[in-house]
Amino acid sequence: MKKLLLSSILIGSLFGWNGMFQSGGNCQSRFNSILNQYPIQSLSTIEKKALTHMAQEEKLARDVYITLGNRWGLRVFFNIQKAEQQHMNMVDMLLKRYGMRINNLPVGEFDDTQVQNLYNKLVNKGNKSQIEALKVGALIEDLDIYDLEKYMDEVDNKDILFVFKNLTKGSRNHMRAFIRILSRFGGSYTPQYISINEFNDIINSSFERGIIK
Repeated sequence: MKKLLLSSILIGSLFGWNGMFQSGGNCQSRFNSILNQYPIQSLSTIEKKALTHMAQEEKLARDVYITLGNRWGLRVFFNIQKAEQQHMNMVDMLLKRYGMRINNLPVGEFDDTQVQNLYNKLVNKGNKSQIEALKVGALIEDLDIYDLEKYMDEVDNKDILFVFKNLTKGSRNHMRAFIRILSRFGGSYTPQYISINEFNDIINSSFERGIIK
């Protein structure tokens, strides 16, 4: 009975979970068009750090979800890992615009030691049970939202802000998905990075769609 209930909840397309490119290629083209309207400006030290860090963090999310999806077979991981690939593509657009290196390492491999250690830690935790795996998903989105919001207070290039706003919206949707499914398993999650008020606002609000300008 639980599997049947979960399957009805978990059925959803990639675009439904991500809430950004639900119209497929047309929406992707519109996103690219909006991004290309912004000027390419000089990068500050913090902007270079933000792009490098978020490229690693979006890969971390995708890779953990691929690994835990293969471990447990939960559809939420398969859906959201595809959305995270979109997030990686969005950051890669910025890296290309500014002539920065794009990370093409295999799944589970990182050139940042701290990110590598975090990946190993989260996979080990998520391998313990389905509930722990879903908590790992919520924690990754928690961290993602926190870091993106921090960087948006520190950068001023409009193209970076545009991409980061939409990444944050996607992460809010992913958190909503993980928390709803976690509750179906009888589990719960307490935010480790964002405030409890922000967390409650996110999970008590509807999934977001469309592109934020």
